[in-house]
Amino acid sequence: MNLRIVSRNIGIALLLNAIFMFLSAGVSAYYGVDESFSPLLLSGIITSVVALFPLIFVSKPGEINVREGLIIVVFSWILSCLFGMLPYILYGGEFSIINSWYESVSGYTTTGATILTDVEALPRGLLFWRSSTHWLGGMGVVLFMLLILPTMSTSRMKLSKFEISSLSKDNFRFRAHQTVRVISTVYVGLTVTEIILLMLAGMDMFDATCHSFGTIATGGFSTRNLSVAAFDSVWIDIIIMVFMMLSGMHFGLLYSAAAGRPSSLVRSPIIRYYVTAIIIGGLLVSMNIYFSDIEKDLSQALRYGFFQVISVGTTTGFANADSSLWPGFSVLLITFFTIQCACSGSTSGGMKVDRVWIFFKSFKSQILKQIHPNAVIPVKVGEHTVDKETVSSVTLFIVVYMAIIFFVALLLTLMGVEIIDAFSGSVANMGNVGPGFGAVGSLGNYSSIPALGKFLLSIEMLLGRVEIYSLILMVIIFRRR
Repeated sequence: MNLRIVSRNIGIALLLNAIFMFLSAGVSAYYGVDESFSPLLLSGIITSVVALFPLIFVSKPGEINVREGLIIVVFSWILSCLFGMLPYILYGGEFSIINSWYESVSGYTTTGATILTDVEALPRGLLFWRSSTHWLGGMGVVLFMLLILPTMSTSRMKLSKFEISSLSKDNFRFRAHQTVRVISTVYVGLTVTEIILLMLAGMDMFDATCHSFGTIATGGFSTRNLSVAAFDSVWIDIIIMVFMMLSGMHFGLLYSAAAGRPSSLVRSPIIRYYVTAIIIGGLLVSMNIYFSDIEKDLSQALRYGFFQVISVGTTTGFANADSSLWPGFSVLLITFFTIQCACSGSTSGGMKVDRVWIFFKSFKSQILKQIHPNAVIPVKVGEHTVDKETVSSVTLFIVVYMAIIFFVALLLTLMGVEIIDAFSGSVANMGNVGPGFGAVGSLGNYSSIPALGKFLLSIEMLLGRVEIYSLILMVIIFRRR
């Protein structure tokens, strides 16, 4: 392994984090140099010094191989989370070391789960930093890094091999450097558009920016204790719902649609399933809370039901109502969407609807094979045949994914965590969704979880964000060494 290559590329990733720390310090200065100014400024200096050291003193290396690409991706995530702790630790308050780590990982992995009991007590500079970690993590620290690597470098391809979901690559008909441009163009375009619309709907620029960062990154950190419910605005809810739905779609297909080929979205069976599932789920939850007299007004029931289903179904985690108080039917249906999550090639984490679709198509194929043993029944996604290796990989991923959820939930119950908190929290953290049910519900927080439990949940977040295999492969590489 070439340590020069690894250190220089990780240095670039850390430098991007330092830039956003300085931006957050600038926000703090704009609002009267609040209490977060010094922690953010000092964190930015420390991070930039560490980042610049390999860039200045390590000679420029050659191309990277696949193993080095994997290590760069995984360590860029881990070190970003570690240095992202600094503003929280230096600020103090509720931020102990484990709480700072949990909040940092939750931000970068776009999970949006928080340990804070009073979000509004934080100064604006620190609130902006929390949202910035979402925005950095949503597109991926490594994809930001790829933006500034040499255009013709094969390093782009080798890094994006691990940063971009393997399932999403079939829908990207571009070279690696074009893929990065496509993702960044859609990402920035959606962010700017939502900021403008939220300001027109009544938010000030600060809240609009922070909530747009959280929406487009499918993160969920809000500037308010009651999340989006604090604004009590139908128009704000609608805008955020629309952009959550868009952010949960494959960015390559969104780019094609914006470039004049809208039929690409309609033709995709994954997108059709994703949208149909959200609509049916939203209607079922809305009707359930309406006929259960949770919401006596049908329009309000539709507003809250659809918002919560879209929020968890895209792994965003914003809330405009307390879903923990809803009937069991709604809770179980929302749990399904928490496990399924959104499309590959989007900013969402978790299992991905693509895998669920392939799994059900594979199941259907196996049933037909039982009826017609000699028939050749391929598994197809639209017009494309899915090879057996991909089908096996999807099935194995789902099994491992669910096993991790169960195992972490089991360990949490051993620590004294209530079963509803343990299971829903494990599902929500593994899926990078954020809110579960009970004490960790949509208007709750994770402050009551023991320190070891928070650490386990943070590992789940990382596994969900890098899709399990990257971390496992890295462990195998180091064991062999």
